[in-house]
Amino acid sequence: MPQTIKLALLDDYQKVAMRMADWDRLKKRGIEITVFHEPFSSVDDAVQKLAPFQILGLLRERTAFPRALIEKLPNLKFMVLTGARAASLDDKAATERGIPISTTPGGGSNAPTAELGWALLMMCARDLAKAERLARQGKWHDGIEQMVVLEGKRLGILGLGKLGSRAAHYGKAFGMDVVAWSQNLTPEKAEAGGAKYVSKDELLATSDFVSIHLALSDRTRGLIGAADLAKMKKTAILVNTSRGPIVDEAALIAALKNRTIMHAGLDVYDKEPMSADHPFTKLDNITLIPHLGYVVEESYRYFYEGTIKDIEAWLDGKPINVLNPEALNKKPA
Repeated sequence: MPQTIKLALLDDYQKVAMRMADWDRLKKRGIEITVFHEPFSSVDDAVQKLAPFQILGLLRERTAFPRALIEKLPNLKFMVLTGARAASLDDKAATERGIPISTTPGGGSNAPTAELGWALLMMCARDLAKAERLARQGKWHDGIEQMVVLEGKRLGILGLGKLGSRAAHYGKAFGMDVVAWSQNLTPEKAEAGGAKYVSKDELLATSDFVSIHLALSDRTRGLIGAADLAKMKKTAILVNTSRGPIVDEAALIAALKNRTIMHAGLDVYDKEPMSADHPFTKLDNITLIPHLGYVVEESYRYFYEGTIKDIEAWLDGKPINVLNPEALNKKPA
């Protein structure tokens, strides 16, 4: 191990990482810290910029780490992933090279994402993003066509875990009829989570609002496609604060263009950051926010403090929160 160890903190878009934790703890142990504030333009760009580093601190899923990237970082010895998992990180490739990955699980509240999701749903109901833009142009009610009240409407929740259950209780508080579905959900679990269990088809066909709270997996990727969107009410609003690929992006664009559904609210996308010329940006019946679900000071402080603890443990030869413990038994390549 070199005397000076280089640590790269990735994707600090808001330039807040260095004030969210006590990084001097690592500097005193010979760690040299570099912070990247912009996303990498390609795998080759990431390879070129990250090649000198022994430790990488990944902020959730902002930069994907496929095998093609991991295998081209010759000095990489250890990675920290904020959060508990990331579908965009090839942990098997890291394991094969003997690179352990520590995480920062638990602790952080799911309230920020749940609250953001509900705020987005309410924005969509009254098309507040458009209203705000029009108000800045000196316009008043002209152009405001969407006037939907929540009370008495049906809220369909896909995924009734911790986040979905919060959404269910928010819906109840607003006087909504709340139903839910997921692959493993039962009527008993649904009732305990604050909703009534229905089939996926019934949820899509009868809900005025459909809110997604599922983890991305092989089972959920593309779960909502063109046929599913066609089952929804023409007055329905779809909200996704989970992961972009759960909804077929091309199908959603077509459904919004054709007014198959009335509106969508998105905090997540197939590729992030979303490009400025993405087809979504050309539609007037969609509300877009830039993956802000977990972007609050409390989450950042938890993530970065956890990163420091993980690195300290690794330096001491006693790594914690290891996602791929098999890597500990392999000699780093």
